[in-house]
Amino acid sequence: MTGTGVAGVKERMKTVVILDYGLGNLRSVMRGLERAGARTLISADTGDLAGADGVILPGVGAFSKGMEQLALLKQPLLDFIRDSPVLGICLGMQMLMEWSEEHGLHRGLGLVPGTVRHFPRTPGMKIPHMGWNTIHTEQDHPLFEGVSQNSYVYFVHSLYADTDSRFTLTKTDYITPFASSIFHENAYGVQFHPEKSGATGLKILENFIAML
Repeated sequence: MTGTGVAGVKERMKTVVILDYGLGNLRSVMRGLERAGARTLISADTGDLAGADGVILPGVGAFSKGMEQLALLKQPLLDFIRDSPVLGICLGMQMLMEWSEEHGLHRGLGLVPGTVRHFPRTPGMKIPHMGWNTIHTEQDHPLFEGVSQNSYVYFVHSLYADTDSRFTLTKTDYITPFASSIFHENAYGVQFHPEKSGATGLKILENFIAML
């Protein structure tokens, strides 16, 4: 039963499918979502998307490998996102974009305009960008409701999203200012790992669930 706003009526627990295409720390993401109040399912079965309220696209590793392994799930994912939200995490966020320059030019899902680029080599600055850094909110959005300006979250990445300010929810400064979270229509992405980002990350996952 869906909640009606009447006291004592409990809202239905939202179901979030974590796409299993062979890359990503799926169990860590699952535990974060469960702490945030979702029913979770790790699955590579496209039929499971029919019963999902939202989808998580996780990922670590190379962009081209991610797109290659996502091939069989690509069209079902694109069909799902027409009507329901998808949250990409780390490599999953980068795959939402049009292009990546990692190991040559590769086409992404094309859901968010822009290109994934290498950080410029800068003396004294290590690549990958690894560890805690702040996010600066660029525009109000339910995904970041209740998240304080310049909150710390946890990053591990060697490339960054280059996109227009219209599609940028938060920015982070490391070597160059970059979009640390993005969106367009039902596609949402965070470069950092909310499941490893303490109370701030938990709040972002709770917000995503509330949007479903």
